[in-house]
Amino acid sequence: MIFLFFFTTFFVFLRRYSVKEIKQHPVLTVKENKHVLFTYNGKDYYGIEGDPVSSALIANNIQIFSLHHRNHAAQGIFCANGQCSHCTVLINGLPMKSCITPLEENMDIRRLDGLPKLPETNEARGESHDIQHQCDVLVIGGGPSGLTAALELADTDFKVIIADDKAHLGGKLLLQTHKFFGSKADCYAGTRGHEIATILEEQVRAHKNITVMTHTMVAGIYKDSKAGLFVNNKYYEIVSFQGLIISAGARERSLVFPGNHLPGIYGAGAFQTLVNRDMIRSSDEIFIVGSGNVGLIAAYHALQAGIAVKGICDILPEPGGYKVHADKIKRMGVPLYMRHTILSAEGNDRVNKITIAEIDDQWRPILSTAKSFAVDTLLVAVGLASIDAFYDMAKAFGFPVVKAGDADEIAEASSAMFGGRIAGLSLAKKLGKNIKIDKSFYNKAEILKSHPGKVYPKKTITLTERFQPVIHCLQEIPCNPCETICPVHAISLHPRKGNIMDIPEYTGGCTGCMKCVTICPGLAISLARKLDDKHAEIVLPYEFIVDFEIGDTLPLMDMDGHYLENGKVRKIRFDKKTLTTLLTLEVSIENAQTIAGIRVQAKSKIKPLNEASFSYLPDEAIVCSCEMVNIKEVKDYIVEHDVRDINQLKNIRVGMGSCGGKNCSLLLPKIFKELNIPFEEVTPSTLRPLTVEIPLHSLINESKSTKGHK
Repeated sequence: MIFLFFFTTFFVFLRRYSVKEIKQHPVLTVKENKHVLFTYNGKDYYGIEGDPVSSALIANNIQIFSLHHRNHAAQGIFCANGQCSHCTVLINGLPMKSCITPLEENMDIRRLDGLPKLPETNEARGESHDIQHQCDVLVIGGGPSGLTAALELADTDFKVIIADDKAHLGGKLLLQTHKFFGSKADCYAGTRGHEIATILEEQVRAHKNITVMTHTMVAGIYKDSKAGLFVNNKYYEIVSFQGLIISAGARERSLVFPGNHLPGIYGAGAFQTLVNRDMIRSSDEIFIVGSGNVGLIAAYHALQAGIAVKGICDILPEPGGYKVHADKIKRMGVPLYMRHTILSAEGNDRVNKITIAEIDDQWRPILSTAKSFAVDTLLVAVGLASIDAFYDMAKAFGFPVVKAGDADEIAEASSAMFGGRIAGLSLAKKLGKNIKIDKSFYNKAEILKSHPGKVYPKKTITLTERFQPVIHCLQEIPCNPCETICPVHAISLHPRKGNIMDIPEYTGGCTGCMKCVTICPGLAISLARKLDDKHAEIVLPYEFIVDFEIGDTLPLMDMDGHYLENGKVRKIRFDKKTLTTLLTLEVSIENAQTIAGIRVQAKSKIKPLNEASFSYLPDEAIVCSCEMVNIKEVKDYIVEHDVRDINQLKNIRVGMGSCGGKNCSLLLPKIFKELNIPFEEVTPSTLRPLTVEIPLHSLINESKSTKGHK
């Protein structure tokens, strides 16, 4: 009996903490969290109190959240941002989006099988209570642009309310563990994204003119200068305003391909939310579609979390993101398949295999070139779409309104921060303040959102006994922290354009302080010095868990990911300020300037299956995942009924799901184009409040004392 007691106690303890939580990370601090009991389909589990329910489920290796009412297809999360309905489950008997519902102790969570049933109650609701707020400016979205806009407005004596649907302010900054590009003076370049979020949130919360409302979704705006707020998933409150900042960010675009509805297919932002914000090791083996900065950075974040990255594919001939990001990923052992497309994702209850293929000059897949990979997750990183519907409504109503950040134009967060300042000042002018906006602000904003530019040849140096920087950053991008941090000005930007798009170059006088190595966001600077005629010593940045010792050898790669040699570790130093490890290695003198990084992923991790096996049925690809409408059904209906109005597609349920058409609407332009119908001739779907699901009882804000009153 004693043995059984201790065994049972140990089993309960193990079960409580042996979920897929990340317990060690190279740059993130693992916090002590309160674990609470909840049930899923009647079975006990533990999760972190306050985390999204979706994260608690995935931490317990539960990926299937619902079975669709139309075809019983399994569904899991996609966006983790409240912008789709993939994650809907039953929570205490009510259908709720699990990605924006905080976990509470003793929650009864159940898989949603088909359509939910109405609660079995005949009780009248209690008394109605209006909850009203007033402000000068309502800022919709507490991401980087919303926060900087709010600060500018508050500094000019406007009373500001920031409404954000998350628990903490910062938006996408909270998901970014890498050091930021841009200008150190204007947007904290060289500082990690989640640290910037903390800095901005502290500034906002300390300002006397700013009120912060987290866990708050703006559900609608109305022509009487009021907005409806859904607060804490419970209350419907009204706020009166004079002006609006639309800084709601962006939603992830999806792709139409067979199997695109399977659990385990996430937007890249959802993956970063799980891994970096909630610290859940959601996957073991992933593949990524999309080689922009989001896809490249997601691959890096996966590797930091100990997740294998089988590869990245894109239809483009070259990566769409910064070259330093792509180079970094390649030398860490991740292959890039350019001019490739996704053919299919397959699996029963979760994706377990994906297939890609090369494309021809007409963008069509060449099936004979197919490669299949065993994975448990496919990340879709094919771009973002601005969440700006409220801007159009506000303009139609005649409100003073400005949009900022990704809601205005998809760009880097560094640009969003500076753009938010301009947006705040612009709205202040519209509201009557006599403000002059420095013309240089607009120039800086344009530079910060610049696309990657020209690539220049790499310059070499003459090795001496003193350390010198070797710069592997060859592409024009808006970034200058290496120049600004050097205490002796040994690095300068070559003056071709006369701004931070210029390429950094070593100009002499290095003292070997290593600050440029630690601060570079692209890990694109190393140090090198000569030891003797055959050997050299180099210093490389390393942002992974150190699982080796002095004297061990590591595989060293060139800038393009080609193996050069093994280097012997001579020193290991951790820089606490930048959370970057500096590795000093002994290498051959001929490779000292060519070595750019360390391979962290073995070749065995990235091999495709021996034979490509796949089912390529493009007509079965889902367009509207809320209602499970496939592309063939959409095309057939458009042709048969000569559709020129998106609202007509509601007859086959397209746009009628619980996401309100937010996601399928992004896919429809391409479908009309394939049918040779100019999309500008198609009437868009009609948008009306409410834009989020709100239970009817929340609209009356009944008090607890009157609940159940007849």
